[in-house]
Amino acid sequence: MLEIAPDRDVQTVITTFEVTPGTCDDLLDELREAVANHIRHQRGFVAAALHVNDARTRVANYSQWRTREDFMAMLRGPDMRARHRRLHDLCRGFEPVMYEIADTFSK
Repeated sequence: MLEIAPDRDVQTVITTFEVTPGTCDDLLDELREAVANHIRHQRGFVAAALHVNDARTRVANYSQWRTREDFMAMLRGPDMRARHRRLHDLCRGFEPVMYEIADTFSK
């Protein structure tokens, strides 16, 4: 379950993709397929969420992993290396960045 809280023992990865409105849906389809059929089955995967801005020029993938090593092992696997080549064809670039949750706020 995706839960954002500083006391959770997870690593957070936010990956942003620069796209055009014409390639946004194609990228989302590729990401949905990757998460549903491969990424969510990898060791250490906790949860993921896809976000798209209203101009359809940016897509963000928020994911949580048990450890940094689990995330890096998924990225380095042969399946993901092939998927990264397809993702590069659909966007101007993307960058996964690992974060620690510093704090949360709610109403």
